[in-house]
Amino acid sequence: MSILCGIPLLECVYCLACARWAWKRCLHTAGHDSETWGVATADEFEPVPRLCRYILAVYEEDLRNPQWEPPGGYGINPDWVKLKRTYNDTQGRAPPYLLYLDHDHSDIVLAVRGLNLAKECDYKLLLDNKLGKRKIDGGYVHNGLLKAAGWVLDSECGVLKELVEKYPSYSLTFAGHSLGSGVAAMLALVVVLNSGKLGNVERKRVRCFAIAPARCMSLNLAVRYADVINSVDDFLPRTATPLEDIFTSLFWCMRDTCTSEDQMIKDPRRLYAPGRLYHIVERKPFRMGRFPPVVRTAVPVDGRFEHIVLSCNATSDHAIIWIEKEATRALSLMLENDGIMEIPEKQKMERQETLAREHGEEHKAALQRAVTLAVPHAHFPSQYGTFDEHVDEGSSSSGHSSSDKSPAIRWNELIERLCEKDGSSRHAVLKRSRTTV
Repeated sequence: MSILCGIPLLECVYCLACARWAWKRCLHTAGHDSETWGVATADEFEPVPRLCRYILAVYEEDLRNPQWEPPGGYGINPDWVKLKRTYNDTQGRAPPYLLYLDHDHSDIVLAVRGLNLAKECDYKLLLDNKLGKRKIDGGYVHNGLLKAAGWVLDSECGVLKELVEKYPSYSLTFAGHSLGSGVAAMLALVVVLNSGKLGNVERKRVRCFAIAPARCMSLNLAVRYADVINSVDDFLPRTATPLEDIFTSLFWCMRDTCTSEDQMIKDPRRLYAPGRLYHIVERKPFRMGRFPPVVRTAVPVDGRFEHIVLSCNATSDHAIIWIEKEATRALSLMLENDGIMEIPEKQKMERQETLAREHGEEHKAALQRAVTLAVPHAHFPSQYGTFDEHVDEGSSSSGHSSSDKSPAIRWNELIERLCEKDGSSRHAVLKRSRTTV
């Protein structure tokens, strides 16, 4: 028909479709993904710039004579550093890290450095994964990062247990950047699942701050552990899964762009940035330069940073130095907007309780949203605690055998196996089981 009319209609349709795709890609900015999120408060964002400085301290050979410290220093007392591991100590099994006892903030911090482009062992750790290779606690995780986290926990279990028991009012924080963020997230997950190894440390004492995190866990785990794990976004969480395609995905981003979000959500093996997300927005479309940063936060389920944003600033924005600088600026603006630098202790505790309650409600809403969207292996915890522990047969680290599980948990696991077997949704399997009965 197009030949008879003398107009290449089919070719015109292709050109228009490509032009529309390119136009949407050019107009899409990082701020579009978080424009509906709430604005973070100074109380919840306060640890981010401080932990960024602790991560930067891992790069120093001698903390008493630092060579690369940021303006204002690292904020670290060298006498409170309990241990510091280098590549010689880890033998390539994990990135370098340090354990710091922060008495000023009542915190036990294990900080892990990011990817070293000159170290082959870091690449091996990052590339040690395939879709669906490792399953734990009813979801999928990055195999190499989980192995690294397990090695760190086994190596420092004695020291961590001693500190946790000696300082019962201190929180236990895992922090990392880039590759180290994935290890830190896996450490938080493993510690929560194996709390007995650290003297039955409570879940509410464990937290993680993953700076520019690698995708390391499936969507159901990312949402379920949002009360423990916090992520600060940049371009890395947007790159395609699996992580072995992390570099080629920057040049072949059309594949994920043309894939429907519903199809991506239905893939149980797809990995995501973990936990609650914090997004530092400092650029606007058609505007030059950086602007006063605004920090937005949420526990998203759909629209969870699936759009790859290509820009000339992608690599520089990923640097821990830039993230620390912008996080410090953002926190300063938050404190200025509050108008109160020092508040009474009672009022501060009330604000923290209110913040914790709001985060808890947002976390429950995200879990409910995941169930509504039929995210694979997603479930809403029972108010009676029946479904709080969801363990699969491939997770030996949970410490519970199948005979120790309640009938409700075993029934829930049976439903999930049936969903995996025939590809049906959870609703369809439950409906079919009621019909059979």
